[in-house]
Amino acid sequence: MEHVPALDEDLKKTLGPATAKVLAEQLGLHTALDLLHHYPRRYAERGELTSLAELADQIDEHVTVVAQVADARLLTYQGSRGGGKRLEVTITDGSGRLQLVFFGSGVHKPHKELLPGSRAMFAGKVGMFNHKLQLAHPAYEPLGADASDRDAAAAFASQLIPIYPACAKLESWKIAKCVDAVLPRAQEVVDPLPPALREDRALVPLTEALLKIHRPVTKADIEDARGRLKWDEAFVLQVALARRRHADSQLPAVPRRPTPGGLLESFDAKLPFTLTEGQQTVSKEIFDDLATDHPMHRLLQGEVGSGKTMVALRAMLAVVDSGGQAAMLAPTEVLAQQHHRSITEMMGELAEGGMLGGSDRGTKVVLLTGSMGMPARRQALLDLITGEAGLVIGTHALIEDKVQFHDLGLVVVDEQHRFGVEQRDALRSKGKQPPHLLVMTATPIPRTVAMTVFGDLETSVLDQLPAGRSPIATHVVPAKDKPHFLARAWERVREEVENGHQAYVVCPRIGDGEDENGKGAKGAKGAAAKKKAAAEEDGDRRPPLAVLEIAEQLTRGPLAGLSVEVLHGRMDPADKDDVMRRFTAGEVKVLVATTVIEVGVNVPNSTVMVIMDADRFGVSQLHQLRGRVGRGSAPGLCLLVSEMHEASPARARLAAVAATLDGFELSRIDLEQRREGDVLGQAQSGVRSSLRMLAVIEDEEVITQAREEATRVVAADPELTELPGLRTALDALLDTEREQYLEKG
Repeated sequence: MEHVPALDEDLKKTLGPATAKVLAEQLGLHTALDLLHHYPRRYAERGELTSLAELADQIDEHVTVVAQVADARLLTYQGSRGGGKRLEVTITDGSGRLQLVFFGSGVHKPHKELLPGSRAMFAGKVGMFNHKLQLAHPAYEPLGADASDRDAAAAFASQLIPIYPACAKLESWKIAKCVDAVLPRAQEVVDPLPPALREDRALVPLTEALLKIHRPVTKADIEDARGRLKWDEAFVLQVALARRRHADSQLPAVPRRPTPGGLLESFDAKLPFTLTEGQQTVSKEIFDDLATDHPMHRLLQGEVGSGKTMVALRAMLAVVDSGGQAAMLAPTEVLAQQHHRSITEMMGELAEGGMLGGSDRGTKVVLLTGSMGMPARRQALLDLITGEAGLVIGTHALIEDKVQFHDLGLVVVDEQHRFGVEQRDALRSKGKQPPHLLVMTATPIPRTVAMTVFGDLETSVLDQLPAGRSPIATHVVPAKDKPHFLARAWERVREEVENGHQAYVVCPRIGDGEDENGKGAKGAKGAAAKKKAAAEEDGDRRPPLAVLEIAEQLTRGPLAGLSVEVLHGRMDPADKDDVMRRFTAGEVKVLVATTVIEVGVNVPNSTVMVIMDADRFGVSQLHQLRGRVGRGSAPGLCLLVSEMHEASPARARLAAVAATLDGFELSRIDLEQRREGDVLGQAQSGVRSSLRMLAVIEDEEVITQAREEATRVVAADPELTELPGLRTALDALLDTEREQYLEKG
């Protein structure tokens, strides 16, 4: 990797050890180049008062505001330790007022400087005192101007002040001074974009973009800079992904084609329904990939209940037909057991290959989970290594070293976002040659996120529900404002059960005083810390409702006399399986559960779901949960119970879920409401820190064009030998962690 010494130099040399330490620890900025890419969040104008009205939503956050002093009062008070002075300053910006307070010896300087009519930038943590917003001991930077002539005053008033993402120990204007110290080095940056691409798109050079983003003279400067910097981020990331796709296309793989008159044909002949048009289209894409001599890397995303498992199973059977084995990796034991049960039921005698009564065209379908007894586990491992079992469904237990396959041809990863790339890679490495990979998710992902986060995978989308699926009606139940609505919700559950159906009740927490991971007494300390943090975060809100408590209340109260059982992640696996079996068989009428039922659980007779404290779940998660009902011929009902106020953002989120069954629309809403970095950072490690300017929802056009350009550039020059600037930018993006992420993705 080429190093540009001045840019890669530790900030200690330029800014001193104390400032450099804060920048490194609090903001992750280590070099001059890092600091140049720490862009202003917004810009204040000296002639414009920025909004104080928005601060009500930012309690406990560090903020920077530009405002004018309305009045200042120096008060003397008597305390338990004697008297003291307190300075109260009221600032205004036309949209609202805010109180600043200074105590003790800290009052003297602001008392002289913060005079009524003066203007300043203020930074501090938003707090609440006596039901009023305030900043205690804020740092401030006066913005007064003594310019004598009007032109100078006008220039001063219209100057754009960059407001940087800051932290408690380093205010925005101090970061601005740090940037000033390294800004001359912007002349040395290596431009990653090919010159022809830059000219075609009329993008400013990178050095100019960095100068304009940090020290704009006009708003047009900011637009020029943003346009250019977004392109850099999109293009360099897409080049990394395009190179990954190119490298994958060079790997060898065994082509897997279904045998005429074989297992897949026998299975299709048994199906009591016709595949949807979408299932047929996606299956063709997958079969075409499986027939090639390099590994398939495909993402299959589909609406809740769109029949992804059926598509995946047919692909697995095609691989078994060709003499290989297929493994399905599920995130939880409940889901692995559910998949194993439904797949063996769908296959019938075809799932009993080699057994009495089994089909001579069939194969063995084995389950492998961490909690299996030793004899069953030993038999499963033997069936895998001999090739007796063509299909295996399991949890992360599949990844262990002792698990060996006869000839692993296809890996199907269900609910991809629950697995780290290391786990996926460990399973893929068990093939003699790289196996084909099919990644499935029921969380709809907007197209641009798929291109950014899963850009090394080809994407198939199932957006059509199978025939016979019923619509799901969703309603918000405002439990605090209208308690009789909640009473009616339990009546509806009872009515559904009396009509022969079943119900889910979902709660955010397990209960019984332990934390969700079941650490018991040993984990009590950690649980207490978590509880304290949650309490601080939630302010005066009560703890989330718990499965064990709600189940008891329902059994004694509104659902007395009905068969009510609980299901959660801390139960013994055998007990979990027993409850799910009895619920599937219809013996259990109401299942009170955590989100352990969020994905894959398929009980067509369940028609109603009540989600308690629904505001504590994300939009996509609510959509997933809702997908557990309405899976049969009877219509589904989902009731979102919340105590939040009607005007709160949380209630707006619930209203959005109630208003549409379109998962792609909801995922867009979800993404817009959460911070960009959260979505990308948690979806895949190694993408978050590379996106500072690019917004994956708003910048769809840039991402699409960048992907096309990147694919073209990599096809012409896979090693980027003709583009050293791009190679350097790629090396900077692909630090060790990201290199591993892309290698393993």
